[in-house]
Amino acid sequence: MSSVVEEKGEAPGAAAKRLCVLKFGSSVLGREEDYPKVVEEIYRHVRDGEKVVAVVSALAGETDRLLDQARRVGGEIAPAALVARVARVGELHSAALLALALSKAGLRATTLDPHEMGLVAEGSPLDSNLVGLDAEAVLSQVDVNDVVVVPGFIADHADHGVVTLGRGGTDLSAVFFADRLDAHRVRLIKDVDGVYEEDPAKNPNALRYSYLNYAEAEHASSGLIQAKAIHAADEWDVLIEVAALGSAEATTVARFPAMKAKPLRPERLKVALLGCGSVGAGVLELLQGQPDLFEVGPVLVRNPSAHAEPTLFTDSLEEALAGDPDILVELVGGVDLARDAMHHALLQGAQVVTANKAAVAKHWDSLHAAAARNGGQLRFSGAVGGGAPVLETLKQLEGQVVSVEGVMNGTCNYLLSRLAEGWSFEQALAKAQELGFAEADPTADVDGHDAADKLSILVREAFGVALLPKWIEKHSLRDLVPEAAAEALELGEVLKQVGSCRLRPDGSVEAEVRIVSLPREHPLAQTHDEENRFLVTDVDGKVHDVFGKGAGRWPTATAVLADVMDAQRALLGREPLVGQSAEKLRA
Repeated sequence: MSSVVEEKGEAPGAAAKRLCVLKFGSSVLGREEDYPKVVEEIYRHVRDGEKVVAVVSALAGETDRLLDQARRVGGEIAPAALVARVARVGELHSAALLALALSKAGLRATTLDPHEMGLVAEGSPLDSNLVGLDAEAVLSQVDVNDVVVVPGFIADHADHGVVTLGRGGTDLSAVFFADRLDAHRVRLIKDVDGVYEEDPAKNPNALRYSYLNYAEAEHASSGLIQAKAIHAADEWDVLIEVAALGSAEATTVARFPAMKAKPLRPERLKVALLGCGSVGAGVLELLQGQPDLFEVGPVLVRNPSAHAEPTLFTDSLEEALAGDPDILVELVGGVDLARDAMHHALLQGAQVVTANKAAVAKHWDSLHAAAARNGGQLRFSGAVGGGAPVLETLKQLEGQVVSVEGVMNGTCNYLLSRLAEGWSFEQALAKAQELGFAEADPTADVDGHDAADKLSILVREAFGVALLPKWIEKHSLRDLVPEAAAEALELGEVLKQVGSCRLRPDGSVEAEVRIVSLPREHPLAQTHDEENRFLVTDVDGKVHDVFGKGAGRWPTATAVLADVMDAQRALLGREPLVGQSAEKLRA
């Protein structure tokens, strides 16, 4: 979602970002409904500045089902090479489904089959060992995507064509990819948050290892980590982390002595959700998918009886906020009600998550003051960029920013794309509303108010300057003649609504929202439909290219839930998800 380029228009470079390998086995990918949880895990790594290679297994039970089917049809002495061809289907299926789920959430994702990345193994058809990978083929896809998904149980073979890697082979694949792609770590996502001295299901007081060396890990993990994967990591000096979905806790396996620690037990936090529109409904679904972590109170809506389960909803703000929730998720829209609810929760010391850019932009000072008073915190990643983590990019640059420009309203970008195809404004708007990209009243999007709200927040984060949206000059799509988009195409250009802000030498800031005609090769001209894209220039002249889907239910809901998970870890005293690098740990 974010890459560094030296000049605008160059292709993003993988070398500009850290690369991690995440492995998801069938213990966490048990069924189709588990893909959104895996997407959230991956998204948090991406927004924290990592590119991801995701190594996946088939869904739980799928490989056994395929092997049983192969033996039923082929008999007990079925040729192993043919059985391997049947078994591979589950891995390919799972990898493609995860790439689809990532795309739905607004991440740029692709999947590669073994022959597309030169993944080669040697050995018997049902228990081979990896020996080769075309790293350039994989890294070329890492360059242009946030996530590259690969099947973890299969490879190509010179004699047999297709082979599998044996039980637990996905662990070995993850370590192999980390070594050959020079990733800074590999994180094995399991159904437990690390390696324990005893089975925690039998002994709730069992200690978890914070650190293990490779030999100790093979003994202590008791098969939790495939032995072949541990041996390979030892040989190649690959740092392994063993963790659970969404957990900051992990056991780190590398070349240092063992250390145990009492694990932090999960606590169920109370969440108040205000609003259940397009994004709110998505967030509700994601929260309900993790009942062990969150208890969602009655959801504030205008008309509870209009919902299938009216008892889950309320039209009373007092009832929605009853019991002092740990986390408030504000998605009700508007300004005044949202401000009052967030202000109250922050004064109570709660964590507040919102995608309400208008309320944040207009009431920045009062909301942050309320948060500071009693230790609350305001989180609003979903307010700017949807699934494009531009605010995280600004934080990572720590104030070393000189300008930001971007296509930051997915609705306007969708409308301009349709106008360029000859649609009328009314047709394009109706379709955008049908797809959930545009509100019933599109004024904020069309007239530039939404982009100005976002730009105001970007100015705060990038430069620490107060610039209210009403002070930002705005152009409206309504002022375009119908033929303007088509005429721009004839000239080899594309119309875009671009918001921009830059720091002047005297420390002041200039900002505006304009409809501009850009050459087709310009990075911002290459945003399509509901996508957002930002070019952040730092003091060294480097341009950080941040992109993602900026409108629609799932990209924004994914960003909101990532904030919720950060809030959960903050409340429980956990560390950020992205841990220390191998180099720092070994120092």
